[in-house]
Order: sequence, then C-alpha cells, then structure tokens
Amino acid sequence: MILAPNLKSIATFSVGFDHIDREECKKRGVKVGYLPGILTECVAETAIALLLATARRIPQNVALARKWEQCWPEWHVFMFSGNQIEGSTVGIYGLGRIGTSVMEKLLPFHPNKIIYHDIIKKEGINAEYVSFEDLVAKSDFLIITVAVTGDAKGKFNKEILSKMKQGSILINTARGSVINSEDLYEALKSGHLGGAGLDVTDPEPLPANHPLFTLDNCVILPHIGSATIETRHKMLKLTEDNLINGLLGKEMPAPLPL
Repeated sequence: MILAPNLKSIATFSVGFDHIDREECKKRGVKVGYLPGILTECVAETAIALLLATARRIPQNVALARKWEQCWPEWHVFMFSGNQIEGSTVGIYGLGRIGTSVMEKLLPFHPNKIIYHDIIKKEGINAEYVSFEDLVAKSDFLIITVAVTGDAKGKFNKEILSKMKQGSILINTARGSVINSEDLYEALKSGHLGGAGLDVTDPEPLPANHPLFTLDNCVILPHIGSATIETRHKMLKLTEDNLINGLLGKEMPAPLPL
C-alpha cells in the first residue's frame, strides 16, 4: 500500500482477507470489498470431494485400474479397499458458512457422529460441540474449514498431528498455513495418518519437487474450491460491483468490516 498513495478502493476476488492490511485501510479510509457467501456451496462440495477421494482411495485405485490385468493374480479381499463414512466420526474445525454447509452435506452419508470446534457454540444443529483436543483425538475424518486468524496459523503441527487417530484422514479447504506441510508429510509417510486431501497448501503453489507430491495417500488440488463456472461468474460480478461502488463513493454491496 506504500506504493499506492492515492488508493481509494480494494475489491478482493476472495472470501478470505488475511492478505489485506485492514488497519492500514481503516487509517487511510480505503474501502474494501470481499466475497462472503458466494463461495460457500462450491467450497463445501470440494471438501466432500476430497473426503471421498481420500476415504475411498480414488487416485490410488485409478492408477491400479490402468494395470488391473497385471494386478489381478495378486488380488485379495481387501485390495482396493478404503474407509467408509457411514458409522464414522467426522470432525469439522470451523463451523462458519462453509463448515455448516459441509455438515449438512455429510448427513446423507450417515456418519455415527459429526463433531465440531469453533469459537462459537451453535444450538439446534446436527453436530456436537467438543474441545479442540477432543476434535483432534476422536475424528476419523477431520475437515478444516476455519477462518484463518493468528491462532489458526500453523495449528496442525507435529504435536497436533501426532494426537490424531491412527489412520485418520485430514482435509483442508481453508488456508494452507493452518497445516505445517513438513510435519504433515512425516505423519503421512509414517502411516500415522491414513491420508490427506488438500485444496490449499503452504507454500502455494507447492513446488513440484515438494515431498508431499511423492505420497499416494495425499490428494492435492490447485486451490479449485471456488472453481465452478457458475460461482466464478458470480464472483466476477460482485468484485466488479464492489470496486466500482467504492470508487464512486457509494456503499459496496459486500463491504469488509474494518
């Protein structure tokens, strides 16, 4: 912002705003717009897609299908087998808009229990509030949808990952900085974690030679949570409206609270 002394309006093409200096914007009277709500459903769909891909070992089985004929003599009863969501305990870290949508989409899979941790307890929902420690220790599948604050950055490090259930699966559609990538690699390589599904990484993009890419139990996407044609059109329109209204001195349709 030092290089833009005449800056009047910022419109970020995202729901996340951790890349914006809100204090400086407030001090300088710069209006900021963002995209709350628009990305909710498609990001939640991405979380479910990653959950299914890792739970049922889809990438590994796609690779096996290409050499199925050669593998057939080695077939055994548990070959191609993954884990079932039905009857499991699914944890959600962060029950905002996206986390709530993930919870609702999980219900038809009939998990035994959905548990969550957030700074706010919610009443009348199909999920049980637990401490962060219990969320980590009890989840067969743990989905991260938390808004990234100072407390969340680096939260899933070696210590926390070691407390997750043996063979459990970790999904992240929030921000890559929530997970220590090197510690995750060790937890996956050792077999302590059964798998991970990441739409976000730290750093991002992840270097092509990063060790996480060598693991067949780690599904990595190029941050496509909002990448549906329908959602991108909505995002473009709202970003445009935010920017133009800000420049004209009008109220933005989706102003970021400063």
